[in-house]
Amino acid sequence: MSWIDNAVVYQVYLRSFADGNGDGVGDLAGLTAHLDHLASLDIDAIWLSPCFRSPQADHGYDVSDYTQIDPLFGTIADLEAFVAAAHGRGLRVMLDLVPNHCSVEHAWFREAVAAGAGSPARSRFHFADGSGPDGALPPNNWGSVFGGPAWTRLPDGQWYLHSFDATQPDFNWGSDEVLEMMDDVLRFWFDRGVDGFRVDVAHGLVKRDGLPDWTGAPGSSNEFMWNQPGVHDVYRRWRKLADEYGACFVGEVWVASVADLLAYASPDELGQAFDFHLLVQPWHAPSIRDAVEHGLRPGTAWTLANHDVHRPATRYGQEQVIQAPDPADMLLSARRRGPVDLPLGRRRAVAASMLMLALPGAAYLYQGDELALPEVLDLPDHVRQDPIWVRSGGSELGRDGCRVPMPWNAEPTTFGFTDAPQAWLPQPELFGQLSVEVQESDAESALGVIRHALRARRVMFGGEDLTWLEAGDDVVAFRSGDGICVLNTSARELDLPDAWGTVRVSSAPIDGRILPTDACAWLSVADGDGVSPSPRSATAGTTKES
Repeated sequence: MSWIDNAVVYQVYLRSFADGNGDGVGDLAGLTAHLDHLASLDIDAIWLSPCFRSPQADHGYDVSDYTQIDPLFGTIADLEAFVAAAHGRGLRVMLDLVPNHCSVEHAWFREAVAAGAGSPARSRFHFADGSGPDGALPPNNWGSVFGGPAWTRLPDGQWYLHSFDATQPDFNWGSDEVLEMMDDVLRFWFDRGVDGFRVDVAHGLVKRDGLPDWTGAPGSSNEFMWNQPGVHDVYRRWRKLADEYGACFVGEVWVASVADLLAYASPDELGQAFDFHLLVQPWHAPSIRDAVEHGLRPGTAWTLANHDVHRPATRYGQEQVIQAPDPADMLLSARRRGPVDLPLGRRRAVAASMLMLALPGAAYLYQGDELALPEVLDLPDHVRQDPIWVRSGGSELGRDGCRVPMPWNAEPTTFGFTDAPQAWLPQPELFGQLSVEVQESDAESALGVIRHALRARRVMFGGEDLTWLEAGDDVVAFRSGDGICVLNTSARELDLPDAWGTVRVSSAPIDGRILPTDACAWLSVADGDGVSPSPRSATAGTTKES
């Protein structure tokens, strides 16, 4: 069993975590200076968003040099200092690897453009002649995830493939040079103490041979671009390399079938993969239960948020749409607009985080989840930077709202994030009252609850099995290890049975054994578990014989 199998990993979106040099953008120095906050959460590891050299067209997911730190964030020495400081606090470090594509500024792509059609340099990417008269149309009908065609034409007439933005050309993973280059990248960072990688778009990389037109229904996911059998050869190769270092991976994998997901998460491949079904569910107990059932397997990484979706406090405060997510674009259900009841959404977000942390497997928290921060939906148009916003002509908000910088204290205008006059994205006024400093002094704040839950998790949960408990259709209740988790999504209070043990942690104040609506409670069935009741559950009853 690997350390990551049951770990809690905290995702740092580096440019928005903390600014150490006063330029308005988060960096490695700022992160290192705030490591004590992360250590106080009792997490196991930190995953950093991309920090390699990049022109930042997609905020680091367009890499121009995989073995250099972007000057915006610091230097290799800064990264090594951060790793050492994290390890000194018992925290492991994972970096974000983007292997599907690079930047148009990458030396290889610049060489390919200069070399011309048919050159060995172009074989590292997907270049092709166009279709139609004079090759004026794209080589096939594939569309970009960010909108528009997945092809861009060069002045010499050839086209290159980009599954995302035109600044992100896809590598050709049929090239031995590409395979060997990425092996070298992994070794480079493992040699510097990095403990693992989150693999971006892990179901990508390999494309269908011949790049044929997609013949599926309009709007359906293009199965020729994703989840090709050859990608598993890549990950088996990486597994052998990582095992030399005791390193790990977690894959961002969007696939329709459980069998496909299991392949990515198998011990001889990545070993762990995100199951996003829980993330996209509404506040609806049957939907949540089904999502948990979907993810109950070895190698599951649970999460409720990341840098690509609207924050839970906002999603759960909107009108809840009870329907299955669109399998062609599951993220749509996590990027909705509409009015938000923020107090309700934050209450539910804390409860949902407790449920996730009680599940068997690994749990991933996105920065600010411990504060129950909301999505910033009303950013001015002129400050938005996400390619999704740009390529959609503003019809889609994109991901800027979940990337607004962290509030560390209540001091306007940047709430302790930076000494610069303003942060790279503006923070709303309400961030002050939700800041780390403010919540630190309140044991019943979101931060207080999540911190207590993270400490209790090590004692109460951690088993590999889950047993469902009967509590009604609008309640999610289960036992795992020595703990019982109860999530009340109903409109009524719930009387917790005496046989379920002692309440140890709750997301909302509990009167005796009455769990209020939109709340979660953890109960211990083990005597002398060492977990002190939280202030919210201090009046809970003791265990009785059933």
